[in-house]
Amino acid sequence: MSTRLSVVMIAKNAADLLPDCLASVAWADEIVVLDSGSTDDTVDVARAAGAKVFTDTDWQGYGIQRQRAQGYATGDYVLMLDTDERITSELQQAIQAVLSSPQPGAVYSIARRNYFLGRFMRHSGWYPDRVMRLYERERYQYNDNLVHESLSCDSAQVIPLRGDLLHLTCRDFASFQRKQLNYATAWAQERHQRGKKASLTGIFTHTLGAFLKTLLLRGGMLDGKQGWLLAVVNAQYTFNKYTELWALCRGYSEKT
Repeated sequence: MSTRLSVVMIAKNAADLLPDCLASVAWADEIVVLDSGSTDDTVDVARAAGAKVFTDTDWQGYGIQRQRAQGYATGDYVLMLDTDERITSELQQAIQAVLSSPQPGAVYSIARRNYFLGRFMRHSGWYPDRVMRLYERERYQYNDNLVHESLSCDSAQVIPLRGDLLHLTCRDFASFQRKQLNYATAWAQERHQRGKKASLTGIFTHTLGAFLKTLLLRGGMLDGKQGWLLAVVNAQYTFNKYTELWALCRGYSEKT
């Protein structure tokens, strides 16, 4: 029997992003979309494209929501996607080659090309930005992290695939900033729940470190104007994370 592929994604208010995303994986055996309570046409768009659509509004973080979404899949392998990602033809061919001759226990990594303010970045730590997204459904799943979740596969052999995953990370700066702030808040809350703390000195050292790492160590200068802007954005994100954790530890911010 042939190896079946389930494309799995979580979504909320992504009606504008879904058509291109779903079109890029129309060749898969199954597409599963778990909606988190959209108020736009996300559900209708997904169903019109032939996806199996489910809804779960009991949001407990990205990791758990991905676990729930995977629970609806029936394929032998899972390809986990975000609604702002697209599969290139070269990557499609690489995935299909894996499915024709899978290696038991292996997890496959994919290079993402991240889009930032009009440019697909080639440096700045944003490329190749390998992520583990193709794996056996019954063997692996995502961890429980509220944010920055990852696949739990510590002992697995990781095999890189050819081709890129296009990621429309930042098409609109204001929306991107709101998402970054939400990520920073979730990160701080998760660390606070684990008893982690932040100092005033740590806030500024981590912030400066994030700027220099992006610009110099990760070659942000080679990405032109966007590289400089991304270095500032990464520093701002880091500042928000550690300042929120500092505030939570001192009762200056609301716990959830």
